Amino acid sequence: MNLTPAVFPTEKLKIALAQCSSIDGNIEENVNRAYEMIEEAGKEHADIIMFPEKYLTGYVPEIVESNVTEYTLSINDARIDKLRQACKKYGIWSIIGTPVIRGEDVFISSVIIDSNGHEVGVYDKSHLFQTEKEMFSTNNEQVIIKLKGWNIGMAICYDAGFPEHSRLLAQNGCHLYMSSSLFSKGMGYKESRVWFPARALDNTIFTAMCNHVGTTGVWDTCGHSGVWNPLGDNIIDASQDNVELLIAELDPDLLNQARNGERMLADSFDINKEHYSFKTIVGN
Repeated sequence: MNLTPAVFPTEKLKIALAQCSSIDGNIEENVNRAYEMIEEAGKEHADIIMFPEKYLTGYVPEIVESNVTEYTLSINDARIDKLRQACKKYGIWSIIGTPVIRGEDVFISSVIIDSNGHEVGVYDKSHLFQTEKEMFSTNNEQVIIKLKGWNIGMAICYDAGFPEHSRLLAQNGCHLYMSSSLFSKGMGYKESRVWFPARALDNTIFTAMCNHVGTTGVWDTCGHSGVWNPLGDNIIDASQDNVELLIAELDPDLLNQARNGERMLADSFDINKEHYSFKTIVGN
């Protein structure tokens, strides 16, 4: 197979997960809450912060359907100027979960803002849950952020349930798989505890998942955002019900150690890339 040669970062990466609750349909107030968490993460010198899936509107498809213009974001939308300003002020990257509209298509997306306050890309959810397929569109573009020598692969919730998604990104050099998510109590919690450690060990990479707390739409969410090391061990875990900012410092030496002992990535079959495109976003 034509696996990308292993090139490891040389410095640690500090990531922040903004486990929080959304006010359904209130983009302005959700922006205000996000600003505060970006500020907190910036003061802790985090390099990048991630928010939950569809954080800016809440996970309420019927709200989006009721007024697509009002409840979706366009590229460089003025309603998140405050978040771009926060990223620039505190020198931090942000991944913001929101519905996004392009042309006539609506996507479940992560808007990516760099530490200069520039909107540098959007990742659209690759694998739509059954109840999402009627309203939302998808594509095969995968997004990798290059930051401080780290290759960060983007995911949104259900993507992590498909091992080939993280494997494809790992085969293209990713060291960290970051997922903006909504997992509910019960089966959702079980899925999150299986998928993210498995994807980490499958590929000997770090994985991170940022979840909602409280209720959004019909979902009673389970919290427990977390980070897993390249051997699938949980290294930080949030509570079930509390809004909190998780910060984890990732050590690149653990990547090298894991690859020396576990060969699943090196011995894996090459995934057919004809159906996928890649966008690489390079940080300064």
